[in-house]
Amino acid sequence: MIGLLLTIDIGNTNLTIGAYSGEELKFVSRLATDRSRTEDQYAIELKSIFDLYGYGFDEFTGCAISSVVPELTGAISHAAKRITGSEPIVLGPGVKTGINILADDPSQAGADLVAASVAAANLYELPCFVIDLGTATKINVIDESGSFCGCAIAPGVGISLEALSAKTSQLPAISLSTPKKAIGTNSIDCMQSGVVFGTAAMLDGLCDRMEQELGRKVKSFVATGGLSGEIIKSCNHKMAYDPELILKGLRIISVSYTHLRAHET
Repeated sequence: MIGLLLTIDIGNTNLTIGAYSGEELKFVSRLATDRSRTEDQYAIELKSIFDLYGYGFDEFTGCAISSVVPELTGAISHAAKRITGSEPIVLGPGVKTGINILADDPSQAGADLVAASVAAANLYELPCFVIDLGTATKINVIDESGSFCGCAIAPGVGISLEALSAKTSQLPAISLSTPKKAIGTNSIDCMQSGVVFGTAAMLDGLCDRMEQELGRKVKSFVATGGLSGEIIKSCNHKMAYDPELILKGLRIISVSYTHLRAHET
């Protein structure tokens, strides 16, 4: 029987938790990121999720974690170790990911960015742009050799909506949905047009500009992140939607890292 791999992506807004048996994703669960929770509380949350999906502690033989919330990395990795009994692989400097990071300082590349890039380099035709619409909006560039060339980062869709309602006196808080037309005739439609169509236009424009800088035709555009499904419908570029791209990258990194460690010993 193949042991399960626990994958955890610690984001600014949500924790995304998945379990893999080989290449098969058995379940995905999401929790709100709460910086006030302790190791014990996160261990209880993990236990509850395992119970919910019908899996026991002893079925897990490994864990891989990406985090952009440093203050939670320790608590969650310790909780995962207590639950699974294995030392988690925490993405960061010193962990071999199999991808060449062509940044000025590779250690500054976010763990989620690295995991998503590893998945894209292994699963999609290259060159590839990864569009991640989470708390921040990011476009990662993967060249034909599978190297991470760099990215663009902009305020996320949720942040933009919150800023509009918080910093203006007469604009309401609204939900994200695509309006029927770009020229809005009421406050809600006007805001949704600006955020949805405006974000889509920004993504199309940045992709065109970055493709020109890259100097070769991009073969794949892959979108991930909680808000991607709604936004990419309005993009001119044809984009594949892969909501679990980061978890897939964590699985690939874990397999590679485990094999490397086995050869070293």
